Amino acid sequence: MEKFKGFPPGDLKFTSVPDIFFAKLLPQIDNLVELKVILHILWLRQRDRKQIVSLAELQSDETLIAGLAIIAPNPFDALQDGLQKGIQRQALLHAQAESDDGPHQLYFLNSEGGRIALEKIKAGEMGVVAVTGADMASPDYAQRPNIFELYEANIGLLSPILADELKDAEMTYPPGWIEEAFKIAVENNVRKWSYIRAVLEGMATEGKEQYGKNRQDSQKDSKRWYTDEEFNTLIQH
Repeated sequence: MEKFKGFPPGDLKFTSVPDIFFAKLLPQIDNLVELKVILHILWLRQRDRKQIVSLAELQSDETLIAGLAIIAPNPFDALQDGLQKGIQRQALLHAQAESDDGPHQLYFLNSEGGRIALEKIKAGEMGVVAVTGADMASPDYAQRPNIFELYEANIGLLSPILADELKDAEMTYPPGWIEEAFKIAVENNVRKWSYIRAVLEGMATEGKEQYGKNRQDSQKDSKRWYTDEEFNTLIQH
């Protein structure tokens, strides 16, 4: 373990962190990667005096990546995970923007300045051609049912044993994936958490779009219809 040598003498620069971070947000954070990412974005916001940071900037930030490499085998995957958890907790906001030089993943603190910057980007006031993807600050996102509500509405009463597992899943997967997994379970009349968990794991392994395509192909194969002539040929062989 490399030991910290202490703060040097003389005037030091300080990063201002809102009191509400310690009073409300910090007690909720249970993931070290998420904590490092949020604190780093707080630091960048004050150091660079800007409300927006891109994924490319974060990926090229040697200080952040070195800090994540200490606790994760792949710091770039950890960065994505920390950002996603911060978005799900609504400590961070996100926009996928299209500009003249291509697509960008943009992140903001969920502060007044961050929300204003997000609205300016959506209004096309900052050189962005279009904003696509889920807007984590929108009323529609805020009104999404959480995983506990989905469970009780589609499966039944929630047992204390499952509560922690559901909480972990909510922090691991995007809200849209969770809703889709519950929908798939209901469509197939398999109202079990083990099935929903398997669907989410499939989405994570194969990618959500590819998982949906594979599922559709599987359904087509299982519902193949034959003409009378094809059926007679089939049973003869």
